[in-house]
Amino acid sequence: MKFESATIKDIALKLNLSKSTVSRALRDSYEISEQTKKLVLEYAKKINYRPNPIALSLKERRSHTIGIVVPEFSNNFFSQAINGMESIAYSSGYNVIITQSHESYDREVINVEHMAYRSVDGLLISVSVETENYDHLKKLHERGLPIVFFDRIVEEIDTYKVVCDNFKGAYDATTHLIKKGFKNIAHITSAEQMFITQKRLEGYRKALEDNKIPFQPQLIKYCVHGGKITSEVEDAITSLFKKKIKPDAILSAGDRITTVMLPVMKKLFSTNHKVAYMGFSNSDLTDLFCPSLSVIRQPAFEIGQAAMEQLIKIIESKRPIKEFNTQIFESSIIIKESTN
Repeated sequence: MKFESATIKDIALKLNLSKSTVSRALRDSYEISEQTKKLVLEYAKKINYRPNPIALSLKERRSHTIGIVVPEFSNNFFSQAINGMESIAYSSGYNVIITQSHESYDREVINVEHMAYRSVDGLLISVSVETENYDHLKKLHERGLPIVFFDRIVEEIDTYKVVCDNFKGAYDATTHLIKKGFKNIAHITSAEQMFITQKRLEGYRKALEDNKIPFQPQLIKYCVHGGKITSEVEDAITSLFKKKIKPDAILSAGDRITTVMLPVMKKLFSTNHKVAYMGFSNSDLTDLFCPSLSVIRQPAFEIGQAAMEQLIKIIESKRPIKEFNTQIFESSIIIKESTN
């Protein structure tokens, strides 16, 4: 049996009113008497009437739906950011469609195009590690689709962006390791072209410079898949410890890299191999490792909320917004056993 929802026509027939009168009453029009409005609203509630979203979208030229594209749901940062986004979207009358690129440029393009064809009102996106060509986003932005970037941003597209202070997070973490007495601090990071990779590397280098420790390029290793493939982290660590000067500490610049780094070290080396570990991660699992990991934690939920608020601001603005900014949140360092 096909489900059929109640319509304005059903209300009009039951109450012996015209469809236009019922429509105006539901919209609280001044043209309709309070008595008639009350009659219509009470009956609409009784039969559980809901406006047809498709009809509304055609009339208003809005779908009240927002698209979200993230690299991975399993990444704790993104799952927490999505929770923040949803909390704002639903309280503002929007639904969301969430997809993941799986760190694939091709999948990201497909997801973004699918969102556009579904006529979303706007798009929130954090680009994949493979994404170097931004034409798929530029074209939609130029056609007027509201887009807001968060975490992994595209600097060349002029819109709102919401990020963590990646420079300061890496700077503070590196400074902490230096103060603990470590001098040969390796840095394992994600794809080289990414904005967050560059900012975290800058913070790492600045901390070394301010503490008069020479920068050693051989201590930098890039994981082009962001640690999604465990073997690339194994290769990075193996390469580091083949060098004449071996690291006494490792700073990782990605959630996935951080959570696989310690198991990989234990697999490759004996428990007597003393190395300090620290990295960006929003995973609670880092407390369960042995030793528990010191981490740089980002306010992912708040970043998600702020990104959604900025997107809705663009969507609902009566006039085109021409001036944008980048909203920056501070990270926090949580010290555990791995750096003691």
